Amino acid sequence: MPLSLIPRCTRLPMERVGKWLGRPREIYNLLRFKMGGGAAVMPPLDQDALSDNLKTCYKHLNQTSRSFAAVIQALDGELRHAVCILYLVLRALDTVEDDMTISLETKVPMLHDFHSYLYQPDWRYVESKEKYKQVLEDFPTISLEFRNLAKVYRDVIADICHKMGAGMAEFLQKKVDSLQEWDKYCHYVVGLVGIGLSRLFSVLELEDPIIGQDTELANSMGVFIEKTIIIRDYLEDQLAGREFWPREVWSRYAKKLSDLAKPENIDMAVQCMNELITNALHHIPDVLTYLSRLKTQSVFNFCAIPQVMAIATLAACYNNKQVFRGVVKIRKGQAVTLMMDATNIQAVKSIMYQYVEEIYRKIPSTDPSSNKTRQIIVSIQTICLPNGTVVYRNHYSHIYLSCAMLLAALSWQYLSAMSEALEEDIQANEN
Repeated sequence: MPLSLIPRCTRLPMERVGKWLGRPREIYNLLRFKMGGGAAVMPPLDQDALSDNLKTCYKHLNQTSRSFAAVIQALDGELRHAVCILYLVLRALDTVEDDMTISLETKVPMLHDFHSYLYQPDWRYVESKEKYKQVLEDFPTISLEFRNLAKVYRDVIADICHKMGAGMAEFLQKKVDSLQEWDKYCHYVVGLVGIGLSRLFSVLELEDPIIGQDTELANSMGVFIEKTIIIRDYLEDQLAGREFWPREVWSRYAKKLSDLAKPENIDMAVQCMNELITNALHHIPDVLTYLSRLKTQSVFNFCAIPQVMAIATLAACYNNKQVFRGVVKIRKGQAVTLMMDATNIQAVKSIMYQYVEEIYRKIPSTDPSSNKTRQIIVSIQTICLPNGTVVYRNHYSHIYLSCAMLLAALSWQYLSAMSEALEEDIQANEN
């Protein structure tokens, strides 16, 4: 089909076509996922089996989580509902912490007492200005479903909420100075979630007791994700008046953390970020050990997918000036490919290997932390592939698949344009 026959408004820009040709497997997986191929990894939730309150909770889940909503809804049975409520309770707690319009006099007691609100049917907070304020405004629905859970779930959720609230309150009144404090803050914010979830997996006998007992590995599962988020969200946090990068690191590159956003400091900013990414990579060995112990497929998918998303995000951020200018995200096709691939430990190791290899190729020789970065990457690669063999999961010819995807895209746009034109003609004739 000649390009000249396609209406101008529906033509694909050549730069976009070029990008598609360079990532044929991502396009293939994106189309396959949208056509139902992702059901094996992310089975759809049966909405008809839910109460009205639970439907509302899952609505809040999908509105407040880009990364975790799908993997939570893919869990089995009662565990799915418990993890949904755990997420919403902690999202509400996190919304209080993030809201810079709430005074410390109000916020600190709220964080300490938040776990008690779970047992107060009418408690809600309607004065938040944060984007996820709906979980505070509709907290009675969330707390009701919390109280409907079995005691084993309630005990874990309330305990994690109590410890997390206390930790958040502690860091509201002080800055994250040392790397040790950075680890501690990340433990409070997400590491505790990893520990709580692991306790649930073991108590319900979905996983062996060691999963719930080894809190160090469970903590690393959360800390790795949180450090990734903190690194990626530097600019967003700065604009909101929040600071989570450790002074011990950034003070070697700037007088104030906000100075890293200035164009004249971009080189130093990138070096600082690279050092923090190197620090985050040290959690990957723990992550791989934890994942290697899991035996329940839905639990494995739930745990593995956020981890491979995190390493892909770090690879996108490493040595990337855009982190200090805007938003850095992984592509939709890339995310779908990761979700569909990360279903067993060997696949996860292969993914980890490939992304740390991507980081390795981008290490500047002049970067102050370059040697440390290379050392941890070699260590990770040794763990991932002790036999020295990379298992690439691409079984299709790039050339043939690229042509097929391009033809499908052009044909779809042509048919869509013709359909719209036909509808316009019919409407015109009727008028």
